[in-house]
Amino acid sequence: MKLSIIIPTLNEASSIGRLIKRLLTAPSEALEIIVVDGGSKDDTLKILAELPVQVIHSKACRAVQLIDGIAQATNEYLYLVHADTLPPLTYYEDGITALQKNKAATYRSQFEQGPFMLKLNAFFTRFNWLISRGGDQSLFIHKKTYYDLGGYNEDCKIMEEYPLLEKLMQNKYLIVIPKTILISTRKYNGRSWLKVSRANYFAFKMYGKGEPTEAIRAKYLELLGE
Repeated sequence: MKLSIIIPTLNEASSIGRLIKRLLTAPSEALEIIVVDGGSKDDTLKILAELPVQVIHSKACRAVQLIDGIAQATNEYLYLVHADTLPPLTYYEDGITALQKNKAATYRSQFEQGPFMLKLNAFFTRFNWLISRGGDQSLFIHKKTYYDLGGYNEDCKIMEEYPLLEKLMQNKYLIVIPKTILISTRKYNGRSWLKVSRANYFAFKMYGKGEPTEAIRAKYLELLGE
């Protein structure tokens, strides 16, 4: 079975090479790797030019980048993954096995260093709760299921994965694979666990109230001190 992997990037020179190297541990003939760049100014594109991936260019908006990448995918099985994460070595087998039985699947979280309290965050990702989910956990999904549920909304400025995840969970389509994906903790650099958690909490609460994503993003950045 073949897997189309979609990776949105924007100035990911520090991490994209590591991710692609990990993805290429699977049989190359079974993979289609599509990197959707949002206008990187660092060495991201230079690194990608030396790797066996397809690069397309898009607006600097993760929702739009994912939409554009999925539109280019030629396989029915999709894997949507962030550039600053590292899936397990078994990701290909995990995804194919999961998608042969289910509509979609995701991983639990394991955070790369960062505050000790992130172990608590990671623990709760074993439960299939919306508040425990996120795009960093990556997503295996059938292309048909993605389109049937409406896909991503190009107007989403933040939390673009949540409407899709919510629909998947409401329909009981999503399973949590009992393995972890390694997630960057760079947003904790210079910030406490409490500060980031507070920003995440308010963003999730605003999302639940149906507030515009522009307002959610503004509040989130304000609370992070950006």
